[in-house]
Amino acid sequence: MSRRPPHALTTVLSRLRACSSASHALQCHALLLTSGQLAASPIRLSNLLLLALASASAVAHADAFFARLAEDASRNAFPWNTLIRLHAPARPRISLLYFARMRRGAVAPDAYTFPAVLKACGRAPGCRVGLLVHAEAVRRGLDADLFTRNALISFYCRIGNCRSGRKVFNDGLLDLVSWNSMVAGYVGCGEVDLAQDLFDEMPQRDEFSWAIMIDGYGKLAGGVDRARELFDQMPVRDLVCWNSMIDGYARHVRMDEARVLFEEMPERNVISWSIVIDGYVRSGEPKEALESFQRMLICGIRPDKVAAVGAVSACAQLGALEQGRWLHSYLEKKKVLFDVVVQTALIDMYMKCGRLDLAKSIFESMPEKSVITWNVMMLGLGTHGYGLDAIKLFNQMETERVPMDDLSLLAILTCCTHAGLVSEGLGIFYRMGKDLGLDPKVEHYGALIDLLGRAGRLDQARNTLETMPMEPTPELWGSLLASCRSHRCVELAELSVERLASLGADDSGVYVLLSNIYADEGMWDDVFRIRNLMSAEGMKKNIGQSVIEVDGQIHEFVNGGSSHPHKEEIYLMLWNLSNIVAST
Repeated sequence: MSRRPPHALTTVLSRLRACSSASHALQCHALLLTSGQLAASPIRLSNLLLLALASASAVAHADAFFARLAEDASRNAFPWNTLIRLHAPARPRISLLYFARMRRGAVAPDAYTFPAVLKACGRAPGCRVGLLVHAEAVRRGLDADLFTRNALISFYCRIGNCRSGRKVFNDGLLDLVSWNSMVAGYVGCGEVDLAQDLFDEMPQRDEFSWAIMIDGYGKLAGGVDRARELFDQMPVRDLVCWNSMIDGYARHVRMDEARVLFEEMPERNVISWSIVIDGYVRSGEPKEALESFQRMLICGIRPDKVAAVGAVSACAQLGALEQGRWLHSYLEKKKVLFDVVVQTALIDMYMKCGRLDLAKSIFESMPEKSVITWNVMMLGLGTHGYGLDAIKLFNQMETERVPMDDLSLLAILTCCTHAGLVSEGLGIFYRMGKDLGLDPKVEHYGALIDLLGRAGRLDQARNTLETMPMEPTPELWGSLLASCRSHRCVELAELSVERLASLGADDSGVYVLLSNIYADEGMWDDVFRIRNLMSAEGMKKNIGQSVIEVDGQIHEFVNGGSSHPHKEEIYLMLWNLSNIVAST
């Protein structure tokens, strides 16, 4: 057998260190096996190969390779640390299982072990192992290691114990990461004032320090202006800070300011675009969201999950079926992360566009579903009048023991309302606490009142309002008022308006509805009284608005509007249609 050139091992080592993808790492693995070099130098090469697989996020391959490691190769901490670190961000409990196996195997943890394990502890909900890990680090004299100390600060803050995190911070050597970890910990716990105090004391700051504070104030109610002050004070702004500031404006539904800042950005990444698209959707500007998505594609930016869901949600808000179908095809063709979140958004879009067949097709093909997926499917069926199908789906959730949440019950009650299934809705409502383990909240009472009101059981709806265990909200009295018009009950309508006025919620819409109720009954003196009251109070009726999609283009209209480029043709067509209707 001919020996391989002496430089072959060097070549493989350089390739291993440069691995950037799972396929590249697997090619190196195959080369090592066929060359026999893996057997010749098992520990060193195994460690490097495992590190390459982990760096390329080839999780399954890394786990499988680790399971086949020679016994002597798994007696040192390096391979264990690699697997613990690999799983810590997204699979923390698996990371902790590796740590437990490491301890059972009498492999001594080192200074690289504890930071990774503590990261996993902070990300595992309800995990109590972190305190034991801290004690183990103290016992081994590694708690003074700077990396371990920084991990301890982050761990304690992540579980909401900023006091213990600050104690670790105060008790030893600090670097910039220590300061940033503690500031981020305060922000994460909602202690923005304490974060600001510590930020002011920092001996030095980097872009991450500023980004933490800008993000913290941006997420704080009423804090976005303070975030902008910090943003303007920055000596150098990086992309993260720009994105954090724009996100702050978007969260506070200040999209005009977000748009201005977005246009000023020296560079943008997919996160920048996703923030703007999602912001437009949440602020009720779906047309602008779709325009931003199209601009992003023109700029050659591949959408991420947030951008994809935002664009699909915008189509749902607009009822833009053709654009939604194109988007569905695009996401599949480009292999954008097509997970349960994106598929659920598509189901919602198709439901709102009236294509129940396409929504059902996606739902039935999904290998896994979240509770939100079930909720969206139920609500869509109920909205289109398929209440019995929605109840079947609800019963299927119970049979398959799918964990339900408050929205599941709200969805099925809403379905019963739209389908007029009063007895079924009442039965589900009264089973909530007893059989389903969910106490009714104000939203569920709202759905119940709407169910009873639409069915004409107004006295029962009023009794529910007056005996419910929490204070009725204006929305609940407004729902009863709407039912009063449908069933021509003037006395209860007047009572509802009185209650709305006492809650400070008697806006123009309320009085317009009451005026219409009077008009339906021919009570014209009361109609004029309400109109005079609205005029004296400076109330104006909200202008009607509608949106349609024609040939993939979105068109917006307002009552009496004259801004549409084809307004003359539109009004001529409306005039002709009115004449046709009048003549029949």
